[in-house]
Amino acid sequence: MKFEILDTTLRDGEQTSGVAFSASEKLSIARKLLEEVRVDRIEIASARVSNGEYQCVRKVCEWAKEAGCLDKIEVLGFCDNGASIEWISKAGGKVINLLSKGSEKHCTAQLGKHPQEHWADVRRNIDMAIEAGLSVNIYLEDWSNGMLHSPAYVMQMMEALSDAPIQRFMLPDTLGILSPTQTKRFFEQMVAKFPGLHFDFHAHNDYDLAVANVLAAVEAGARGVHTTVNGLGERAGNASLSSVVAVVKDMIPGSELNVVEQSINSLSRMVESYSGIATAPNAPIVGENVFTQTAGIHADGDKKAKLYVNPLLPERFGRSREYALGKMSGKANIEQNLRQLGIRLSDYDMRRVTERINEMGDKKEHVTIEDLPYIISDVLHHDAPSERIKLVSYMVSTAYGLHPQACVKLDIDGQQYEESATGDGQYDAFVRAVRHIYRNKLDRTFPWLTNYVVTIPPGGRTDALVQTAITWQYEGKVYRTRGLDADQTEAAIKATIKMLNMLEDEKNMIS
Repeated sequence: MKFEILDTTLRDGEQTSGVAFSASEKLSIARKLLEEVRVDRIEIASARVSNGEYQCVRKVCEWAKEAGCLDKIEVLGFCDNGASIEWISKAGGKVINLLSKGSEKHCTAQLGKHPQEHWADVRRNIDMAIEAGLSVNIYLEDWSNGMLHSPAYVMQMMEALSDAPIQRFMLPDTLGILSPTQTKRFFEQMVAKFPGLHFDFHAHNDYDLAVANVLAAVEAGARGVHTTVNGLGERAGNASLSSVVAVVKDMIPGSELNVVEQSINSLSRMVESYSGIATAPNAPIVGENVFTQTAGIHADGDKKAKLYVNPLLPERFGRSREYALGKMSGKANIEQNLRQLGIRLSDYDMRRVTERINEMGDKKEHVTIEDLPYIISDVLHHDAPSERIKLVSYMVSTAYGLHPQACVKLDIDGQQYEESATGDGQYDAFVRAVRHIYRNKLDRTFPWLTNYVVTIPPGGRTDALVQTAITWQYEGKVYRTRGLDADQTEAAIKATIKMLNMLEDEKNMIS
């Protein structure tokens, strides 16, 4: 069975607090929705909101006309004696989603009208829309409360309008109050009473049941469902496009959707950027973490027999499965990441790399696959050959208008030494303090730093690991060491301690 998706990100989604799309942003999202994601219809605005909204609608409609998809552009309009119809027509629109009252309480309390009077207004505005060349869909606002508290009103209203030239009857759970059981029962009643009509379902997420209610509505005979990208919308938002597509496709046997799943993630990122509303990391389908396995046992199961894989394959949505690197990482997690990088390690080296990653995880450092080659390089090729010199403790500080200060305590062959110094930066202060230990306490010369290079893995993340490569000169010889840490100063300090141990090893070999 074929199901329609109407996405209302540009209308209902824009009712999210603090969200307002510019004309160019609306056009970009509209084009993405129709050309790449290929939803069936989009609702882009409410009539008569502002002149700016009028310009947005006009811009989108001009593009849609040239692209041959103007009939897929819909605008919410009101029973206002033709004012909305005129507004939409002048903006170039061809479809009005007419708002009517789907509960007796809304009709009498908000409009102050008798039901028959309101229905007559609706018929009159439908006739005006048809005369103006518009196609008409109709919202029964607060339909869910209508079915709960005034079902006779709903059925009488449908009887009064069932023969009107209405393309779709759109049934909203306006306040997000229905359960899936209620949604299914009410839809079954509507479909049984009016089997020849096309019903859409418009869900809100106040009880976190929007997607579940969409599933129930489709199972009961809904032929169209409304969504927003990333679940944007007033209060708790609407049913999320990504989740609805996955649920309908995977859980409704024989369902057919036009949506291109692989384009959903890039659409989500676009709307996230334009709206300024961040998507939760654990949001289904589009969240940053949803295709990441953290526990080592899960990675091991995937490796052996795909034991922790469900039908929501990341490749369906233009993504890939990841295996987190951190304190819970096991050998299997790291092997999965290494396989993607084309790197193979011996069992011994794998244990060393695993220990380093677990150590970083304990410090709450964020490790990604891009960091892995740096970690491997640090562990396998740049570990200090011995630990005759150990960093017992250090403190670096900086303050506005003052030189940075450092206090350092080293353990050298079992004896501890402590010195303080100021410098031009935190790391410079640290090096000066160590140099004081060598000169004042050990009566030894200290290498000179000749080059200092900082790199991070590709991607530009602010939480990336930092690799610091330092070149030293001592008694005519050049030494290069590297340190890896989430903090640049800490990485440089690690590189320094490695260099000092290299010198100690050479000194012992000579003696």
